[in-house]
Amino acid sequence: MAYRLAADGVLILHLAFIAWVVFGALAVLRCPRLAALHVPALAWAVALELNGWRCPLTPLENLLRSRAGQAGFEGGFIEHYLLGMIYPAGLTPTIQLWLGLGVLLINLPAYMWLIRRRRRQCR
Repeated sequence: MAYRLAADGVLILHLAFIAWVVFGALAVLRCPRLAALHVPALAWAVALELNGWRCPLTPLENLLRSRAGQAGFEGGFIEHYLLGMIYPAGLTPTIQLWLGLGVLLINLPAYMWLIRRRRRQCR
C-alpha cells in the first residue's frame, strides 16, 4: 500500500512539474522572482525533450509500482486519468522534439515581455 501511494505521489509530482514548465511563465509575469525556479525547470524539461532523454521520475515511479506488486501503469483513478497526459501513446523522438520546441514557444512570449518591461523600468 505504501509503495502504491508513493508511486501515485510521484505521478502527481510529475504532472505538477509538467504544468509548472508549460505554464510557469504566467506565474513569472505576476511575480518575476519565480523565474529563478521556472527557468531551470524549463531548461531541464526542454533538454529532456530535445535530447530524447527519459525523466528520472518515470523509472522511480515504475520501481515503486513494481514494489507495490503492480504491473506497469495499470490500476486506480490517478493512473487512468493522468497517465495519458504524461505518457502519451506513440511518443517518438520526433514528437518529443516538437514538444520541447512547443514548450519554448509557449513560454518565450512571456519572458520577452518581462525582459522588455524590465529594460523600460531601468531607463
